[in-house]
Amino acid sequence: MKFVVSSNLLLSHLQTVGRVIASKNPIPVLDCFLFELHGNQLTITAADSETRMITTIEVNDVEEEGTFAVPSKNLLEALKELPEQPVVFEINNTSLEMLINYENGKYNFVAQKGDEYPQSKPLREDAATLSLSAADLLAGISHTIFASGEDELRPVMNGVFFDISPENLTFVASDGHKLVRFKNLGVTGNEAASFILPKKPANLLKTILPREEGEVTIGFDTNNAYITMAHFTVVCRLIEGRYPNYNGVIPQNNPYQVTVDRLNFLNALKRVTVFSNPGSSLIKLNLSANSIFISAQDIDFSTSAEETIACVYDGVAMSIGFKGTYLIEIVNNILSEEVVLELADPSRAGLILPVENEDKEDLLMLLMPMMLNE
Repeated sequence: MKFVVSSNLLLSHLQTVGRVIASKNPIPVLDCFLFELHGNQLTITAADSETRMITTIEVNDVEEEGTFAVPSKNLLEALKELPEQPVVFEINNTSLEMLINYENGKYNFVAQKGDEYPQSKPLREDAATLSLSAADLLAGISHTIFASGEDELRPVMNGVFFDISPENLTFVASDGHKLVRFKNLGVTGNEAASFILPKKPANLLKTILPREEGEVTIGFDTNNAYITMAHFTVVCRLIEGRYPNYNGVIPQNNPYQVTVDRLNFLNALKRVTVFSNPGSSLIKLNLSANSIFISAQDIDFSTSAEETIACVYDGVAMSIGFKGTYLIEIVNNILSEEVVLELADPSRAGLILPVENEDKEDLLMLLMPMMLNE
């Protein structure tokens, strides 16, 4: 078996799919890339026990076809040091000895049998499909992934929930303290359906999608999803279980609204939160007519900080506590120039919204308050 390929082209695709490979794999062959050569198409697969990524590149001067697995670390480290040039792969079909010839030398590996590499399960016949642009999928994941949980006792919270309806596509993520609901009114499904995408494939997609164009097709059943893009396919096991009723926790009647410049608010939060207690990260917002007084203290180390910024507010004076690091994350993931805080009282969740949404988008973020000792 033999083929010739551009070193840079091969390396860029290997580095992208190689992000899937876990540091410790239960099956040794998962430390490898799977190469499948058919005609002048080389299909490359990388996987762990739950997720796999597949890409195809064009190669030249092909002799024979076949399948083999290459140790990922050896191949990546070797190609990383090569300048752009044609690289010749020669594989002995019997001994699996592999020679990689380049301009000034050669590398020598021993490959593994390709048939030892685990195969992905096909989708069931009743699988549903969803089509949307790469930009729409990226926006949904980027706005929500930071709010997903890490709780092994509640695995359904450890990913992004896709809620598909004939009216819109809603992305939701929550860790029980903060929640993000991002509606895309321009993407619809044929019927109501949903799935929970785990955090690892969601983060992989967040990395890949900025370089992808065109349509993305998501096929999914109750267990698995196939996410097909122009240059890559991600196959992953979905999180099983029922996602909580996210609409039920969003407070509907919030009489007090604070409008504030997003960057001024964000920078003030960053400065003040430095001086909060490291364990709680508690900051206090004192709202009064057209101003927010932001304060934090760490009694153990006798440190404190306070800052006042201008806002638009004409409600009653109110003090409410939030976890500073969470509030910074939320405000940092809203792109509008101004944000609105919708509040009811210090014991109920606060809503943080952009003053203006992008076209056909509806973004809502929620943060649970913290108790103030006053």
